[in-house]
Amino acid sequence: PIVIKADGLAAGKGVTIAMTLDEALAALDACFEGAFGAAGAEVVIEEYLTGEEASFFCLCDGATALPFGTAQDHKRVGDGDTGPNTGGMGAYSPAPVMTPEMTERTMREIIEPTMRGMANLGAPFAGILFAGLMITDSGPKLIEYNTRFGDPECQVLMMRLKDDLLVLLNAAVDGQLAHMSIRWSDQAALSVVMAARGYPGTPEKGSVIRGLDEAAGDGVEIFHAGTAINGGALVANGGRVLNVTATGATVAETQKKAYAAVDRIDWPQGFCRHDIGWQAVAREQAGA
Repeated sequence: PIVIKADGLAAGKGVTIAMTLDEALAALDACFEGAFGAAGAEVVIEEYLTGEEASFFCLCDGATALPFGTAQDHKRVGDGDTGPNTGGMGAYSPAPVMTPEMTERTMREIIEPTMRGMANLGAPFAGILFAGLMITDSGPKLIEYNTRFGDPECQVLMMRLKDDLLVLLNAAVDGQLAHMSIRWSDQAALSVVMAARGYPGTPEKGSVIRGLDEAAGDGVEIFHAGTAINGGALVANGGRVLNVTATGATVAETQKKAYAAVDRIDWPQGFCRHDIGWQAVAREQAGA
């Protein structure tokens, strides 16, 4: 396999994992023919990595990088990790693959050298550093950096964060992270993205969404992503429309709670994946 990436920002959809040469050539043609606008004017061709993906976050103040939780995203649109890439169809936190040992290696081998390198360039980094990782048989490998919270990773992180986010962000601005720590809930959090029919292509907009009040509560929060009010009704106004997010003692319990909430939402024109969290649930069942 060959990985073809649009070199600019493409809303999380500019990556093609080409299993054949024809697929790779088609991906190159799509980039250069304008499928991703200016983002596809240049491309990056990368080695295909085999392993388990994880999202690793740090809050940085230019000198100190403070680990800020882990999550696992689900990029493909279909169950079983099938279909085209999306901006993310769901996530859960924490990511069991990020053991204390793997976290320590990620900090030592990836995050800390990055911080030192940027400082040496005269551009010390302050903000949110989001490392997209592949956990391979030989350890953590960096796929990409983003300087933001991920979506839908942010939703599951916020559900577990026990400290005041604003205090932490101010400490990053003021260069005080060396004196800070971050507290997390022991509970798991899982978010299921509900998307409009047609996504990740052109989504159908304007369909009415009902039942959110009945679906929320009891450890379930519903984050709006692509919604609008039209004539007093809540309607879909984007591709990824809702993030149905739950917390629970285990990922399996949290998964069940999130999908029960999804089932209470009346939106025939919406769809979701039905296996968010499957890797963590399989781990829990294997360890039971």
